[in-house]
Amino acid sequence: MKPLRLVRGPLLAAILAASMASLAPSVASAQDSLAELQGDLSHQLALAGPADGAYVYDLSAKQAVFSERATTMRPPASVEKLYTATTALDLMGASTRLATTVFGVGHMAPGGVWEGSLYLRGGGDPTFGSTSFIHSHYGGVGASVSALVSELVRTDGIHSITGSIEGDESYFDSLRGEPSSDYQWDPFLEGTLSALAFNRGETGHESGPHAPAAFAARALRGALKADGVSIRGGSGAATTPAGAVQLAVAQSPTVTQLLALMLPPSDNFFAETLVKDLGARYGGAGTTAAGAAVVTKTIASLLGIHPHVVDGSGLSEEDKTSPYQVADLLVELAPTSIGTTLRDSLAVAGRTGTLELRMRHTRAAGNCQGKTGTLTGVSNLVGYCQATDGHTLAFAIFTDGIPTETAHTFQDNMAITVADY
Repeated sequence: MKPLRLVRGPLLAAILAASMASLAPSVASAQDSLAELQGDLSHQLALAGPADGAYVYDLSAKQAVFSERATTMRPPASVEKLYTATTALDLMGASTRLATTVFGVGHMAPGGVWEGSLYLRGGGDPTFGSTSFIHSHYGGVGASVSALVSELVRTDGIHSITGSIEGDESYFDSLRGEPSSDYQWDPFLEGTLSALAFNRGETGHESGPHAPAAFAARALRGALKADGVSIRGGSGAATTPAGAVQLAVAQSPTVTQLLALMLPPSDNFFAETLVKDLGARYGGAGTTAAGAAVVTKTIASLLGIHPHVVDGSGLSEEDKTSPYQVADLLVELAPTSIGTTLRDSLAVAGRTGTLELRMRHTRAAGNCQGKTGTLTGVSNLVGYCQATDGHTLAFAIFTDGIPTETAHTFQDNMAITVADY
């Protein structure tokens, strides 16, 4: 996909006037529509100010229809999540699940007595938690501690444990935030990063370097006791010893389901957890930096574009990409299974996610799917629209340096224009 060099101003008007006389009416009408689209989009960008840019591509006609300041690199904000999601789908696969596993050190004695300790090892599942939490936050889609208890008690036949319950979060590093917070705890994450994050990394009264893991272990201990299992030891945090035996496993939703939970509401905690998952699986370490390097390499290999990626969510202003690069991703992936999954996971204008209250009662409502991106002074909207002529158009609109509500007004007007094309 090549950037379009658009002809503008009096020269464009002269060319159109000279050519339209000899065009069939339908062609002339199409040219009128294109000129109107370009004029309106250019006008909206002029009103938004100089720190903006946009790119629109007609997938049905296979041609760019608008390009203005489209190659300038800017912070993507949460649009960054499209790069994380694409990499997860490409490398992990749509049907992959993440495992939270209980291992045992010891042996089973008569009467259902486990003589030894249990280790709850996190596998980077952002949904792991209590049944009530999963129901209230994810509509019941997630891996619950009760599933582990059921397997331990009803499948393994454990009714008593002589040792302790330990939480193991060693699959990831123990940094709780991401680059924008200098890796400290960050309220904008709406959670605490850990490979064993129970209820989004809740720590309760636990303290110390492995508090999320210790809290998860305490939660498993409490759930087992509530099911009638007697436990002699306490709970804490420790690495699973070599040679431990797998006793139970709770599988996360599929990657496709995780993206459906992450993208419409723009969930930062899910995105930053997934980027650490990518680092752990394919980058040699469960760190943000390793995961960002995996995303950078994958996007370059898959699409031939080179955004600057430092995290999974776009919270850092050090992330940089351009409207053209994002549109290129949308265009190139559109005919693929990855593209289908990605598009199905986007918010729908006037209907769902971060676009639920935007563009209602317009042609864009129900006909445009998109990903928003917002930081202080940064506001972006990218996605797809089904136009009135039946064509599918991919668009990327970056409007920076103005108030968010004002930016939304310009973005919505432009998306409506695209849907009306």
